[in-house]
Amino acid sequence: MRPLIPPIQPYSSKPSSECSKKPPSHTKVLTSAPVIGFSVFGVVVFVHVGWVRELLAAPASNQSPEKPASIVPLLSRALQRIRSTPPRIIASPPTQPRRAAVALIIRVVPPPHAVFNATQSPSLTDFFELDWVNDPTARPEILFLQRENPAPEDSGMSRVRNNNEAHVAFPGGRTETDDEGGLYTAMRQTWEEIGIDLAEKDYTCVGQLDDREITTSLGKRLLMILSPFVFLQVTPQASAPDPVSTTTLHWTPLSSLVSANPPPKWSTVTVDAASRIAPKHSTALRILVQALVGSMEFPAIIVEPSSVSPVTPEGKPSYDMEKGFKRPQQLKLWGLSLGMTLDLMSYMVHPLPNDTVDPRSGASSPLSPIMQLPYQTGAEGIRMDIVAPSLASVFPRFSYPDVNFWIWVFGKRYREVVRGWEASVRGGGVNDRRINWSGSALSTFYAAIRKALVLVIVARALGIIFGLGFAVWWVFQ
Repeated sequence: MRPLIPPIQPYSSKPSSECSKKPPSHTKVLTSAPVIGFSVFGVVVFVHVGWVRELLAAPASNQSPEKPASIVPLLSRALQRIRSTPPRIIASPPTQPRRAAVALIIRVVPPPHAVFNATQSPSLTDFFELDWVNDPTARPEILFLQRENPAPEDSGMSRVRNNNEAHVAFPGGRTETDDEGGLYTAMRQTWEEIGIDLAEKDYTCVGQLDDREITTSLGKRLLMILSPFVFLQVTPQASAPDPVSTTTLHWTPLSSLVSANPPPKWSTVTVDAASRIAPKHSTALRILVQALVGSMEFPAIIVEPSSVSPVTPEGKPSYDMEKGFKRPQQLKLWGLSLGMTLDLMSYMVHPLPNDTVDPRSGASSPLSPIMQLPYQTGAEGIRMDIVAPSLASVFPRFSYPDVNFWIWVFGKRYREVVRGWEASVRGGGVNDRRINWSGSALSTFYAAIRKALVLVIVARALGIIFGLGFAVWWVFQ
């Protein structure tokens, strides 16, 4: 039997003892006069009583800041909507039958003073009616993992330029021939990699998010179809995970992703564009393409896991702590993992402080305004995160401004697809299940990228040729 995970103790601050100290014996307070006099080391200072009252009353409103609202109701709404919404399933083409599945595992960390009833595993509706779940100090968390040698399809990356960054993902992997389906694949891969048995009564499968295509060569070649499944831990405690030695687990509070105070920390991940365009074995061509095209930037969120480190079943520090491994300065969530997280967050409709909001400000997005991407690839008032937050996370921005300009020039067809998708969403989503909007948007956007890159590379190559020709002509004149 594995020991249970001990309840995580939240940080508590006691009032400072300085507040309860009596004033020094040499300080004299004159309460019978309309002023207050202090005699300190022979120096007498008089202060008007009205000033003292105003001074004491002024910071009173700032001493008790309003506590952030619990996101448990938002999480309940999101999981109920995921359970009742049929996912968009993408069938594998005959030329590429490979598939993969991942598990998005969510838990609610109970408060330390919570009292639990020894009952059967509750249903999804009954779970969010439990007292300890609705406690203001209960903390919903989502599980990310960090692999030492991630597979390229884990985050959609090819070659990241900053080797000091660590990227997080979800547990999961490729579907084997004897797997019964995507759900079985997600459960099997989770058990094999991190030692969590999602078939136990401590967990329940909430539902499935939309399938997504994993492509390479700027969307030109399909690698596999990825199916994400959402799981919820319905008990306050569960068996401790037992990850493999090359995997580190990071339980991250959901409030750090959707809360407005403090807001999520957005960043970027820089990838060499040559790794997506040039052949892998042609070093000279990759260097040339990198010089002509530059690099690509993808949006990312800096993940701040819980301060409590995971513990192994033996009660010892986890592998990374045992070996003296120091947590990287920044854990970044980006690519496919960010897209699936944004899909999950899109079901959490965050209430706005006021009802009168300019629709052009992006408030019509299913995401909280805090979760909207730091930059958008749409144009002419189109917000890609309104119709597909996960797609907006995989669209890059190039380091050379002219490349971005030509992408916009060739992106007319892409903008038409997004307009049609947005009209379908605002009209109730009648055609969402009959038309593969995401596939059309991806294909048209990557087609615009390919046209822009061809034009830029040819223009730069011709410029270099004419420049060298002019230099040779000038030298021999």
